[in-house]
Amino acid sequence: MRSTIDSAPVTLWPADTELRPVIEQLAQFYRHDMSEFLGHLPAADGRFGFRSLPLFFDEPGREALLIRYGTAPGGFVLTRQLTEGATSISAFFVVRALRRRGVGRQAALQVLRSRPGPWAIAFQEANESAAQFWRGIATAAVGPDWQEETRPVPPPAPANLPDDHWLFLNTAAKGRSSHEPE
Repeated sequence: MRSTIDSAPVTLWPADTELRPVIEQLAQFYRHDMSEFLGHLPAADGRFGFRSLPLFFDEPGREALLIRYGTAPGGFVLTRQLTEGATSISAFFVVRALRRRGVGRQAALQVLRSRPGPWAIAFQEANESAAQFWRGIATAAVGPDWQEETRPVPPPAPANLPDDHWLFLNTAAKGRSSHEPE
Protein backbone atom coordinates (compact mmCIF):
# COMPACT_ATOMS: atom_id res chain seq x y z
CA MET A 1 0.00 0.00 0.00
CA ARG A 2 1.31 3.42 -0.95
CA SER A 3 1.74 5.81 1.95
CA THR A 4 0.15 9.22 1.81
CA ILE A 5 2.52 12.15 1.41
CA ASP A 6 1.14 15.57 2.20
CA SER A 7 1.74 18.35 -0.25
CA ALA A 8 4.90 20.28 0.49
CA PRO A 9 6.76 22.95 -1.46
CA VAL A 10 9.26 21.76 -4.06
CA THR A 11 12.41 23.86 -4.08
CA LEU A 12 15.85 23.68 -5.68
CA TRP A 13 18.99 24.31 -3.63
CA PRO A 14 22.47 24.73 -5.11
CA ALA A 15 24.54 21.89 -3.67
CA ASP A 16 27.33 23.51 -1.72
CA THR A 17 29.92 21.69 0.39
CA GLU A 18 27.32 20.92 3.07
CA LEU A 19 24.86 19.37 0.60
CA ARG A 20 27.42 17.48 -1.49
CA PRO A 21 27.21 14.29 0.65
CA VAL A 22 23.41 14.30 0.23
CA ILE A 23 23.75 14.44 -3.56
CA GLU A 24 26.44 11.72 -3.46
CA GLN A 25 24.13 9.43 -1.47
CA LEU A 26 21.14 10.09 -3.72
CA ALA A 27 23.40 9.44 -6.73
CA GLN A 28 23.69 5.82 -5.60
CA PHE A 29 19.93 5.41 -5.94
CA TYR A 30 20.02 7.15 -9.33
CA ARG A 31 22.78 4.86 -10.62
CA HIS A 32 20.87 1.84 -9.31
CA ASP A 33 17.75 2.96 -11.20
CA MET A 34 19.76 3.57 -14.37
CA SER A 35 21.49 0.18 -14.12
CA GLU A 36 18.33 -1.35 -15.59
CA PHE A 37 18.85 0.63 -18.80
CA LEU A 38 22.63 1.06 -18.94
CA GLY A 39 23.90 -2.19 -17.41
CA HIS A 40 25.85 -0.56 -14.56
CA LEU A 41 26.93 -3.01 -11.86
CA PRO A 42 28.13 -2.03 -8.40
CA ALA A 43 31.83 -2.27 -7.57
CA ALA A 44 33.19 -4.81 -5.08
CA ASP A 45 32.29 -2.47 -2.19
CA GLY A 46 28.63 -2.47 -3.29
CA ARG A 47 28.67 1.11 -4.54
CA PHE A 48 27.90 2.28 -8.04
CA GLY A 49 30.59 4.32 -9.71
CA PHE A 50 29.76 7.80 -10.94
CA ARG A 51 33.06 9.21 -12.21
CA SER A 52 31.64 12.46 -13.53
CA LEU A 53 29.73 13.41 -10.36
CA PRO A 54 32.63 15.36 -8.75
CA LEU A 55 32.78 17.57 -11.86
CA PHE A 56 29.37 19.02 -11.00
CA PHE A 57 30.81 20.44 -7.78
CA ASP A 58 34.25 21.47 -9.03
CA GLU A 59 34.10 22.43 -12.71
CA PRO A 60 32.86 25.80 -14.00
CA GLY A 61 29.75 25.52 -16.16
CA ARG A 62 28.39 22.57 -14.16
CA GLU A 63 25.94 22.64 -11.28
CA ALA A 64 24.39 20.21 -8.82
CA LEU A 65 20.99 21.12 -7.41
CA LEU A 66 19.21 19.36 -4.56
CA ILE A 67 15.47 18.92 -5.01
CA ARG A 68 13.79 19.47 -1.66
CA TYR A 69 10.26 18.37 -0.86
CA GLY A 70 9.51 20.52 2.15
CA THR A 71 12.63 19.97 4.24
CA ALA A 72 13.34 16.45 2.96
CA PRO A 73 15.77 15.64 0.14
CA GLY A 74 13.62 14.63 -2.80
CA GLY A 75 16.21 14.16 -5.54
CA PHE A 76 18.73 16.10 -7.58
CA VAL A 77 19.45 17.73 -10.92
CA LEU A 78 22.86 17.95 -12.57
CA THR A 79 23.32 20.56 -15.31
CA ARG A 80 26.22 21.49 -17.56
CA GLN A 81 26.96 23.90 -20.36
CA LEU A 82 27.40 22.29 -23.77
CA THR A 83 29.92 23.62 -26.27
CA GLU A 84 27.09 24.65 -28.61
CA GLY A 85 25.71 26.96 -25.89
CA ALA A 86 22.76 25.02 -24.53
CA THR A 87 22.43 23.97 -20.92
CA SER A 88 22.09 20.21 -20.58
CA ILE A 89 20.25 18.35 -17.87
CA SER A 90 22.85 15.63 -17.42
CA ALA A 91 21.05 13.74 -14.66
CA PHE A 92 17.68 14.09 -12.99
CA PHE A 93 16.51 11.97 -10.08
CA VAL A 94 13.45 11.93 -7.83
CA VAL A 95 13.14 9.45 -4.95
CA ARG A 96 10.56 6.74 -5.54
CA ALA A 97 8.20 7.89 -2.77
CA LEU A 98 7.72 11.20 -4.62
CA ARG A 99 7.35 9.89 -8.17
CA ARG A 100 4.05 10.36 -9.96
CA ARG A 101 3.09 13.09 -7.48
CA GLY A 102 4.16 16.12 -9.55
CA VAL A 103 7.44 16.68 -7.67
CA GLY A 104 9.63 15.87 -10.66
CA ARG A 105 7.46 17.98 -12.95
CA GLN A 106 7.68 20.98 -10.61
CA ALA A 107 11.44 20.58 -10.20
CA ALA A 108 12.09 20.15 -13.93
CA LEU A 109 10.04 23.21 -14.86
CA GLN A 110 11.75 25.26 -12.13
CA VAL A 111 15.14 24.30 -13.56
CA LEU A 112 14.14 25.22 -17.12
CA ARG A 113 12.68 28.55 -15.98
CA SER A 114 15.71 29.37 -13.82
CA ARG A 115 17.91 29.93 -16.86
CA PRO A 116 15.97 31.13 -19.89
CA GLY A 117 17.63 30.02 -23.10
CA PRO A 118 18.49 26.88 -25.04
CA TRP A 119 18.28 23.52 -23.24
CA ALA A 120 19.25 19.97 -24.20
CA ILE A 121 17.90 16.93 -22.35
CA ALA A 122 19.07 13.37 -23.03
CA PHE A 123 17.38 10.13 -22.00
CA GLN A 124 17.28 6.46 -22.94
CA GLU A 125 14.17 5.57 -24.97
CA ALA A 126 14.09 2.18 -23.19
CA ASN A 127 13.33 4.12 -20.00
CA GLU A 128 9.72 4.65 -21.05
CA SER A 129 8.83 6.69 -17.96
CA ALA A 130 11.70 9.12 -18.61
CA ALA A 131 10.82 9.39 -22.32
CA GLN A 132 7.19 10.24 -21.52
CA PHE A 133 8.20 12.57 -18.66
CA TRP A 134 10.71 14.63 -20.66
CA ARG A 135 8.49 14.98 -23.72
CA GLY A 136 5.72 16.20 -21.42
CA ILE A 137 8.08 18.65 -19.71
CA ALA A 138 9.28 20.03 -23.06
CA THR A 139 5.68 20.59 -24.14
CA ALA A 140 4.75 22.18 -20.79
CA ALA A 141 7.74 24.51 -21.05
CA VAL A 142 7.51 25.64 -24.69
CA GLY A 143 4.46 24.04 -26.28
CA PRO A 144 5.25 22.22 -29.53
CA ASP A 145 8.41 24.31 -30.13
CA TRP A 146 10.97 21.58 -29.40
CA GLN A 147 12.91 19.07 -31.47
CA GLU A 148 14.07 15.54 -30.82
CA GLU A 149 16.97 13.59 -32.28
CA THR A 150 19.06 10.53 -31.49
CA ARG A 151 22.80 10.62 -30.94
CA PRO A 152 25.33 7.95 -29.98
CA VAL A 153 26.21 7.81 -26.28
CA PRO A 154 29.60 9.55 -26.02
CA PRO A 155 32.72 7.69 -24.89
CA PRO A 156 33.79 6.28 -22.49
CA ALA A 157 30.38 4.54 -22.46
CA PRO A 158 30.33 0.93 -23.69
CA ALA A 159 29.79 0.69 -27.44
CA ASN A 160 26.73 -1.57 -27.09
CA LEU A 161 24.52 1.09 -25.49
CA PRO A 162 21.55 2.28 -27.51
CA ASP A 163 21.63 5.87 -28.76
CA ASP A 164 20.54 8.67 -26.47
CA HIS A 165 17.40 10.57 -27.36
CA TRP A 166 17.88 14.34 -27.07
CA LEU A 167 15.24 17.02 -26.72
CA PHE A 168 16.17 20.58 -27.71
CA LEU A 169 14.11 23.55 -26.61
CA ASN A 170 14.51 27.24 -25.89
CA THR A 171 12.79 28.71 -22.85
CA ALA A 172 13.65 32.28 -23.87
CA ALA A 173 11.88 32.43 -27.23
CA LYS A 174 10.61 35.95 -27.81
CA GLY A 175 6.95 36.65 -27.14
CA ARG A 176 6.28 33.31 -25.49
CA SER A 177 4.59 32.92 -22.16
CA SER A 178 4.75 29.74 -20.16
CA HIS A 179 2.59 26.88 -21.42
CA GLU A 180 2.29 25.56 -17.88
CA PRO A 181 -0.32 26.98 -15.49
CA GLU A 182 1.13 28.29 -12.23
